[in-house]
Amino acid sequence: MLDDCSSFIQSNSLCRPSDRILLAISGGIDSMAMLHLFFAAGYQPGIAHCNFHLRGAESDGDEQFVKSVAAAKGAVFHQQDFDTEKTAQESRISIQMAARNLRYNWFEEIRSSHAYDLIATAHNQDDVLETFFINLSRGTGIRGLTGIPVKSDRLIRPLLFASRETIVSYAREQNIRFREDSSNASDKYLRNRVRHHLIPMLEEQNPSFRNALMDTMFKLSETEKLYEQEILQLKKRLLHAEGDRISIRIEELTTLDSKKTIMFEILSDYNFSSQAMEDIIHSLTGPSGKQFLSSTHRLVKDREDLIITPLANEEQRKHYLELETGRIVDPVDLEWMVVDHTDTFHIPNDRNIACLDLEKLSFPLMLRHWQQGDYFQPLGMQGMKKISDYLIDEKVSLPDKERTWLLVSGSKITWVIGHRIDDRFKVRPESRQVLMMKYTSQAR
Repeated sequence: MLDDCSSFIQSNSLCRPSDRILLAISGGIDSMAMLHLFFAAGYQPGIAHCNFHLRGAESDGDEQFVKSVAAAKGAVFHQQDFDTEKTAQESRISIQMAARNLRYNWFEEIRSSHAYDLIATAHNQDDVLETFFINLSRGTGIRGLTGIPVKSDRLIRPLLFASRETIVSYAREQNIRFREDSSNASDKYLRNRVRHHLIPMLEEQNPSFRNALMDTMFKLSETEKLYEQEILQLKKRLLHAEGDRISIRIEELTTLDSKKTIMFEILSDYNFSSQAMEDIIHSLTGPSGKQFLSSTHRLVKDREDLIITPLANEEQRKHYLELETGRIVDPVDLEWMVVDHTDTFHIPNDRNIACLDLEKLSFPLMLRHWQQGDYFQPLGMQGMKKISDYLIDEKVSLPDKERTWLLVSGSKITWVIGHRIDDRFKVRPESRQVLMMKYTSQAR
């Protein structure tokens, strides 16, 4: 395996013997095999280990193990503790995504501050196959089906030539010590379900499946290069920049085939969701003035152009809801509709459904996080109450408080989403039409 690894590094121009390399070492079998190979090849790498504190004593045991191996090898050891769960909650992302962001940001900090030339991770061929199916199941463009790149800027992946089975055999032959992550055995995570069930089933059906899929992914990668060249030319043709203002001629856009794909490639650069893209495409033939917001940008449908401008910092925490839009999925999943207030109408007994008197609402409605000093009149109460006091009385936990969203009409709070509406906007006997809003979940 040492010869295969050296050949792979050389053929892909990953690194030179003189390079200072930082190895990302978790203590698992893949990273420990990589460490063994680099020392066997004559490198003197540094070692970086992240303790995400997700598995209690097991995480601390991993840290001590990697530290002892580094000491035995005489390698410089870098270690960092992370409060991963807190980061995930604050950023409203999954724990897996939070851990990924934390480690790669820290690896780059260490590389830069300690003058390493490259960072090496122990991704292998099985990781490539698993990532393919994960991306496929979630929905992705062609880029998500091309695999994990061998080299990305300062990041190299020298084990991508090897299957996990090859790595396990090498570790046994060389008596390489490693730590077993107990979470790898659990089917709680999608990656593990793909690893334990889907890939073995496909290999049983076709013993050549692994090689066939790797070959297909290589072809997709080559296809993507051509695709990217064409998209780049289209962006140059369609996008007109004036400072931080981007305009797109609607007439040019409507003459193109594959508008949905082209819009996805253009608007994803400005963080617009897939749902927003659908709505934007539908607006092309509608009246001017329609606005769409992403987490970072505003898009306005003008008479002849789509105009994209960055949001101010304060605006990034606000989202606007037009009556006719009917649904958003980011930052929360909300859908709404107007119904007539008839004798047969009944208000559902569900705090995730708000029924509001349509005539009392001013559009666009605003969606934002609650702030200190916010107050409303909880349904059924005569007086006003601070949102902070209401959440305390409702025994809402601190993380959930930080994730609480408000629906605002003009300057008045109409709904503490998922909790209670404001009494001033409730449906009364004389109400003629009702805005029914259903809250499903927050975006992750």
